[in-house]
Amino acid sequence: MDAIITGLIIIAALFLFITEKLSIDLIALMIIAVLVGTGVISAQDGIAGFSNEATLTVAFMFVISAAILKTGSLQFVAGMLTRTFRNHYQRGVILLMAVVSAVSAFINNTPVVAVMIPVTTQIAKNSGRASSKLLIPVSYASIFGGTCTLIGTSTNILVNGIAVQNGLEPFGMFDFTPIGLCFVLVGSLFMIFIGQRLLPTRQENNEDALEDSLIDYLAEVEILPKSVLANVTILSSALVKELEMEILELRRDETRLNLPQGDTLMLAGDILKVSCNLGKLKQMKDQLGVKLMPFVDDEDSDGADDQSSFVELVIPTNSELDGKTLREFDFRRRFRAAPLAIRQREEVLHDQLQEVKLRAGDVILAEMKTHYLDQWRTSSKDQNLPFIILSEEGIQNYNPKQFWLVAAIIVGVIFTAATGLLPIVISTLIGVCLLVVTKTMTMKEVYRAIQWPIVFLLAGALSLGLAMNSSGLALSIANLITNTFDGFGPIVILSGIYLMTSLLTEMMSNNATAALVAPISIAIALKLGVSPTPFLMATIFAASASFMTPIGYQTNTMIYSAGGYRFRDFFKVGVWLNLIFWLMSTFLIPIFFPF
Repeated sequence: MDAIITGLIIIAALFLFITEKLSIDLIALMIIAVLVGTGVISAQDGIAGFSNEATLTVAFMFVISAAILKTGSLQFVAGMLTRTFRNHYQRGVILLMAVVSAVSAFINNTPVVAVMIPVTTQIAKNSGRASSKLLIPVSYASIFGGTCTLIGTSTNILVNGIAVQNGLEPFGMFDFTPIGLCFVLVGSLFMIFIGQRLLPTRQENNEDALEDSLIDYLAEVEILPKSVLANVTILSSALVKELEMEILELRRDETRLNLPQGDTLMLAGDILKVSCNLGKLKQMKDQLGVKLMPFVDDEDSDGADDQSSFVELVIPTNSELDGKTLREFDFRRRFRAAPLAIRQREEVLHDQLQEVKLRAGDVILAEMKTHYLDQWRTSSKDQNLPFIILSEEGIQNYNPKQFWLVAAIIVGVIFTAATGLLPIVISTLIGVCLLVVTKTMTMKEVYRAIQWPIVFLLAGALSLGLAMNSSGLALSIANLITNTFDGFGPIVILSGIYLMTSLLTEMMSNNATAALVAPISIAIALKLGVSPTPFLMATIFAASASFMTPIGYQTNTMIYSAGGYRFRDFFKVGVWLNLIFWLMSTFLIPIFFPF
């Protein structure tokens, strides 16, 4: 019965993870609650994930990652990269991917990509290229780098925790490095010489990358009394004839016309819902006598202040805005900026804009008063900000003294953990303490740097893994797989585990996938009478190597809208990378980690 209950919980969790109906942290807490409530595991086992070394290590690594980003070192490197891009574009792409891969090997790749989105956009603008040619390579490079070390990604630490939980020896800091470096080399070469050719060019980068962005937004505009659009039909208006805009809706008092006909007469006071890019929005405001309507109540802004700027904002993974509307978040008053338009992945929205539920990867266009720009620039140092500023104003100043201090602490953490002087959880804990003692980070910044949804997810995932073992479900699945494929040998079964994990992680969280497959991998190895290490390695690399969809890995989600991508763009490039890495893993894992 326990195995049946655990299986039903897994099916329900898979559905929720794939459909994104609930946040990942809530799903994780529900898994714990149901497992304990049904008696599959004890209450003590249910909450044990919160004190597990894997969970605490990931939490501490978030703090260390935030510290290195706070120094502005990545922006400093970006300045040098920009000069390389101007002189030799292809060499610049190689250096960009190498830098992101190297940093991601030792720092959680989610904050790395959060910082690199505006940096890469600026590099693209300065080199006269489309940012859509660079953002997917940046995301993929962070994934490549994350496979190189134990601390490169939370997935590695999670599977290591599951291994220890099952009485196996923990992985070393650089056990992943040989295969990880092969992934970095082959993956980077593919992206540089083939992948880039498959990527779209959807964004022009002229003198003003923000103004010339081809990303389409959905915006509402009000026709003012003196507007040239007043008392003019839609078909004969400048909106259609000159700006070639698509008018999705006309609202007049209580009357609402969806996709109004071309002979519809527009009047002063009408509110139009239009689909257009930022450049056309600015033209409307400057030339046609319209007011851009904010999504939320804007009581102290007349919408016509010349001392204001447009800013594009990307909602990162685990943002406070994820799952909320701008009205619920009180965006206007909290950040002193009026949201004007939104692009939500590829969907065309037809409901009230102020009621749109936002998701990670969405792009918000906001108008902000110029005198608040410095405050935003300062706030962007905070890794817990609910958005990433997609503009050069988001770039930090490089602090070399602070950088070398943080770098020394990171080297100390890696050295003590790699040599076995201290367990990795203690190494990272000491590192966090040193960051606070040296006043590099405040305790408030420490708490805010930790991505709590990931911490909750890891705790829930560890409890699920424990339930799979204690209920016998993992053993039952292992028996089914080994009885079916035993005649083909362990290499074929390992290859199948990699493929199954890879496909699952394209549809849901990589950590959730790893937590589901790792106990099965261990049970299969024990059933075959071979070492569990190669099967766990297949799980680790497959769970991290997600390239085919924008929802399989958090960094892909973050650059989805920022680069103006379509779902098919990821598949067109990622399917080849997934296939290459699958074949590489099938042959390399047994060599480096014999059965």
